[in-house]
Amino acid sequence: MKNNPSLDSSGKISRRRFLGAAAATLAFPTFIPSSALGLGGTTAPSNRITIGSVGCGGMGTGNTRSFLDQNDCQVIAACDVDKKHLSGLVQVVNRKYENKDCKAYHDYRELMARKDIDAVMLAVPDHWHELVAVEAARQKKDIYGEKPLARTIAEQQAMVKAVADAGRIWQTGSWQRSVPIFHKAAEIVRNGLIGTVKHIEVGLPKDYNDAENSQKDHMTVIEPPPELDYNFWIGPSQMMPYIPARLHRHWRWNYNTGGGQLMDWIGHHCDIAHWGCDFDNSGPSEVQGHGVFPPKGEVWDAAKTYKIELKYPGNISMTIAGGDPDIKMGTKWIGTDGWVHVTRGAFSASNKEWESYAQLPENLRKIKLYESSNHHRNFIDCIKSRKPTITPASTAHHSAIPGHLGLISMLLDGRKLKWDVSAEKILNDDQASQMLTRPFRAPWKLD
Repeated sequence: MKNNPSLDSSGKISRRRFLGAAAATLAFPTFIPSSALGLGGTTAPSNRITIGSVGCGGMGTGNTRSFLDQNDCQVIAACDVDKKHLSGLVQVVNRKYENKDCKAYHDYRELMARKDIDAVMLAVPDHWHELVAVEAARQKKDIYGEKPLARTIAEQQAMVKAVADAGRIWQTGSWQRSVPIFHKAAEIVRNGLIGTVKHIEVGLPKDYNDAENSQKDHMTVIEPPPELDYNFWIGPSQMMPYIPARLHRHWRWNYNTGGGQLMDWIGHHCDIAHWGCDFDNSGPSEVQGHGVFPPKGEVWDAAKTYKIELKYPGNISMTIAGGDPDIKMGTKWIGTDGWVHVTRGAFSASNKEWESYAQLPENLRKIKLYESSNHHRNFIDCIKSRKPTITPASTAHHSAIPGHLGLISMLLDGRKLKWDVSAEKILNDDQASQMLTRPFRAPWKLD
């Protein structure tokens, strides 16, 4: 690649050389598709944002399909340690472009070393977020990364720093901010229409999504299948015997690799709760959580139900719960003059007139929140403009902190934790402070 005169300093085909080559080819009776020249409303290849997808499971495939729908970007590489997942996504990409150009990788570091890749989509289990994201920032890639930001607060801090130091654009998969009813709800609260916010309820799922793995053979120790590099998949986490029900989608239900329903959803409804209260750069000062855990020795160890009480600036309290019949799924702000509740596909409020609004009327919008109608499109637009996305890394970091602290409190039998928001540390509790991070299995190290 270094010796190819058609490439510019970034490793991409320069627009001048591309058009020159295309013009020369037109001198011969050879057909060139209009899309190759940027005609007919398409974007020329030299102007497309190139993307590599890391993580080819359900979420990775869904995100990649969304980028395939954007005409001004092109997915050119994919990576996964499961050959079946990898092959499946490569086929999806190649069918879309009607070629075989999408290159498959086993090691994410090789994909990210490519100079012709502008951005990466990361959809890997939580225990891999920090290592993969920091490497992407180090390689000067813009990043679309899934929520929660990382497995621990220390890992999140490392990611926020790496992205900022490298000047990268980051979009978190907290896509509810790009949905009109969530935007409307947050603007109603931010504009004071419910008065002073006193309490927030954040309802999340309980238990496990375990129906498909109820068969006995999925819950027992067996040898890893040949298409899976299980040692690489475990990566920085503690080595555990291979049990099918602990992987693909279900890694969430083990604290070795995920954070249960609490951390799987904290980047959605708690993120919206923060948006409505202008807490994107703030957090709780006090946290106390209680959880109901399965018996020791079970295949999964994450809490099945949980309830966390938090105190925020401005004398605002918050309850985060999964499995509490009194806390509805979604986000509910309760103020001195009314309330608003929003969840996926549903909006309700003390003022029924608000329910009829597609968006808050202009005369009521003294505070206008960031608007995005398509989460993946917002990422592409921000790569071009170099302006922050609707869910940058620092926002995702603060949205997940209440869940991390709540989980630490739960694991310490409901111990009350004091949190220093500005210093981002737990006060006067060495044992709890040690749980802000976790040991990495060699040779992996926290960056």
